[in-house]
Amino acid sequence: MNNPFLEPYNTPFEVPPFDRIKNEHYMPALKEGISKARAEIQAIADSDEAPTFKNTIEAMEAGGDLLERVTSVLFNLNSAETNDELQAVARDASPLLSEFDNEIKQNEKLWQRIKDVYSRKEEFDLTDEQKMLLEKTYKGFVRSGADLDGKRKERYKEVAIELSKLSLQFGENLLAETNDYLLVIDEEKDLAGLPKDVVSRAAETAKQKGHEGKWAFTLQAPSYIPFMEYADKRELREELFKAYMRKAFKGNDRDNQEIVKKLAALRAEKAALLGYSTYAEYVLEERMAETPDKVQDFLQDLLERAMPKAKEEVEEIKAFMQELGADHDLQRWDWAYYSEKLRKKKYDLDDELTKPYFKLENCIDGVFQTAEKLFDISFRKNDEIPVYHEDVQAYEVLDADGQTTAIFFADFFPRDGKRGGAWMTSYRDQRRFGGVKVIPHVSIVCNFTPSSADTPSLLKFDEVKTLFHEFGHALHGMLADTHYASLSGTHVYWDFVELPSQILENWCYEKECLDLFAKHYETGELIPAEYVERLKKSAIYHEAYATVRQLSFGLLDLNWHHITPERAGTIDDVSKVEQEAFAPTDLFPAVPGTNMSVQFGHIFGGGYASGYYSYKWAEVLDADAFSVFQEKGVFDKETAQRFKATVLSQGGTQHPMDLYKAFRGQEPKPDALLRRAGLKD
Repeated sequence: MNNPFLEPYNTPFEVPPFDRIKNEHYMPALKEGISKARAEIQAIADSDEAPTFKNTIEAMEAGGDLLERVTSVLFNLNSAETNDELQAVARDASPLLSEFDNEIKQNEKLWQRIKDVYSRKEEFDLTDEQKMLLEKTYKGFVRSGADLDGKRKERYKEVAIELSKLSLQFGENLLAETNDYLLVIDEEKDLAGLPKDVVSRAAETAKQKGHEGKWAFTLQAPSYIPFMEYADKRELREELFKAYMRKAFKGNDRDNQEIVKKLAALRAEKAALLGYSTYAEYVLEERMAETPDKVQDFLQDLLERAMPKAKEEVEEIKAFMQELGADHDLQRWDWAYYSEKLRKKKYDLDDELTKPYFKLENCIDGVFQTAEKLFDISFRKNDEIPVYHEDVQAYEVLDADGQTTAIFFADFFPRDGKRGGAWMTSYRDQRRFGGVKVIPHVSIVCNFTPSSADTPSLLKFDEVKTLFHEFGHALHGMLADTHYASLSGTHVYWDFVELPSQILENWCYEKECLDLFAKHYETGELIPAEYVERLKKSAIYHEAYATVRQLSFGLLDLNWHHITPERAGTIDDVSKVEQEAFAPTDLFPAVPGTNMSVQFGHIFGGGYASGYYSYKWAEVLDADAFSVFQEKGVFDKETAQRFKATVLSQGGTQHPMDLYKAFRGQEPKPDALLRRAGLKD
């Protein structure tokens, strides 16, 4: 069998040959990759040469190329274009990879060489980046159990393998639950309030799902969100809301409650094995925030500032409901509906007014032009580059001299094989090898509103912000300029990684930027200045409520992860843990039979465990950083180049606070965020 992973990539810019990769190729290539990487590691460990930075730390960094090739494609496609067979491969691969990672971390001879180099680091005349690589390598081994004794080392290995299996199963259950639900509407009168394009897409969905002549809604965001915002029929909003919030909480074979409890208990045990009181302590040691207490104080401080205003916003909606003659209490499935109506009344602004100005193709062009004006890069579509689905578009990223400096993949529309949400990822990280720059292969994956039979893909303003957000992450990867892949691009502390993404969202509110792309798809008219002003004003509409909601998720994350193994081992009710976390933030009555924890993919299926606070943390950074652009000009080249030089290109080569201060000249302050959110004059 010709296995494309085991041959040189004969593709433009050595991107993965997606058109040739089949599911049966993964496991043989993965096993070969592990075998080769094992031999490379053993050669380093068995070397007769005295340990040095070059023959130990750099040699480790340079190894594992085949394994990286296979795993980057496998796990990226398992999120973006999966099927039952690929999920089975990922399930089989995860324990093998965990076992191999543990094998490396528990290779005593290798560990002794790393310790030797670390103890003599002053002898090697290292650059700052080399010092960081050494520090990261050494700490990575300590934090992975290398210094544990025999029994505890063996248990650590078992825990790591089990954790990888459980996280994968959590995500699979959630995707299956999302895909399994369909709200089919038989009568047109039940569509009252819904925009024309939403109705048109619902008809197409129904046809695809075998319900021609009817209308169907799913739990995917482009279907779920507009229904909750616009559907007049309250009973159907309630039904859809409860279906959404009961995912993986129904007592069936896709129920995630036991998985959540096991993940929390095993993470607590893992931390304890390494000498930490809680998993949050273990994680936050390697974050800007440093400790759970600091995170708790950070969240509590924002909550105290936001909660009074959030309560006012809820009362405002209740009064508005009375004004409209509503004869029911405000429930969770009412919030988006009445909030959107009040927004329309207060600002004469809703998505239907602005969507015609946000045709997807124009928005893509706009984000490209924004990057070009700020960072001197441009984008050239290249249809010769293989992609993994016909919807995916591939671009060359060109520097100021016209040289290709990165490859960019864009994947925008929902489908059954793609998990929900939006994310940036990488198929190959930037690095330098033998003095030559190896360019990165970066991708963003979204679930935007697709086109319908009579309307192109028109984005809600929130979707425009999502595009800019994920593209900000992509810039972090595409503009990377480091020597080592493990320190490149987004390989930074989790509470710093959102700065490049969140700061770019700010340009969506600037007329100077919007004029690059926000043109009416039928008339070509630029978005009116008054609409932009309304967008700015409405941006802080119910911002306190949104802040409290975000903080509630951060508190829930801490409630699961800042607990001792003893406490974790006694948890028998997932809902109780959740209710305790949400109690200080509750603005609505609880809805029996619903649960957030079992579908909280960020912390149980992704990398945000003990780190969900980082979204708010990064908002402090982004508001503070963008205030420089506001002062100098949103397209001020000098400021943009400094941001590129100190933040975007540097990856994790220095401590993030040092990088931030190099750009800003001082540590971040929350004042700009509080002003932007309307929580401070």
